[in-house]
Amino acid sequence: MKILVLENNPKELASIEQALGGKRNILIPITSSEQAAPFIQSGESHFLIANWDTSDLRTSRFMMRARAINPARPIYILLTTMKDLDDRVEPVGMDDIIQRPFKAVDLKNRVAMAERILSLANSLAVAKDQLESKAVFDDLTGFMNRKAFLHQSTGELERSRRASLPISFIALDIDNFKIINDTFGTETGDEVLQVFSQMIREKSRPYDCIGRWAGDEFVIVLAGVIGADAEKVAERIIAGIRGTRIEVPNEPPLNVKVSAGIASVARISTSTAVEELIEQSRQAMSRAKEAGGNQIFLAYI
Repeated sequence: MKILVLENNPKELASIEQALGGKRNILIPITSSEQAAPFIQSGESHFLIANWDTSDLRTSRFMMRARAINPARPIYILLTTMKDLDDRVEPVGMDDIIQRPFKAVDLKNRVAMAERILSLANSLAVAKDQLESKAVFDDLTGFMNRKAFLHQSTGELERSRRASLPISFIALDIDNFKIINDTFGTETGDEVLQVFSQMIREKSRPYDCIGRWAGDEFVIVLAGVIGADAEKVAERIIAGIRGTRIEVPNEPPLNVKVSAGIASVARISTSTAVEELIEQSRQAMSRAKEAGGNQIFLAYI
């Protein structure tokens, strides 16, 4: 573990190095609290041992600011002091304090405890990120789920309205997905969805809002795009999936067919709603399916 040591007394620094030095820890001596910031910001170190009596921590308010430098990586601050501090003068923002002179074993025990606490905090942060990601993204395709897509696309619509830009919604659905699922099983069906998702991602702009609406149905928001240009995006996706070989055992490669519906708005009014545009694009997609599938139907709203 990399430990920042804010200690300007060579004798005290030597005692810390003697107690904690070795293969397990890397000690990084610093002379001011500001020197600690880059290490914390980069995540290179998230443990600080500092002399409360002689360092600039008393005047810099660094301990309070340190928590906000890199919120994703908690920092642990262990202070050393000659004084027996009571509750009235206890430094604000520290995690632990040890009185000098200390025994090497006592300092080692404090550091070991801090390491366990940091490990637990990191595990909790990872678990939190995973839960948040699961609440937003679809596990199979990596696209936003319906709830997240509605939230994001509402923001896209509002931004386009304020900028007086057009907007288009594309709904896409695999025509023969049920047949593929029933014939070859859900594992093959999941593979088809992943290949289809990859094709949507490749043929769309990096910043386009894409969501898995339901089952094999996806919706894309194209801000600043209308009519024929939106149609070209849908055509690229359909052509891409048509030209992709999806192998199945003892069978010819799957022939995946896709229908698309587009709802385009040239001028967005204050009454235009995301739900309405999504539904219009889905209705256009249904009309493409009714006309034989594997094609695109464009509607101007």
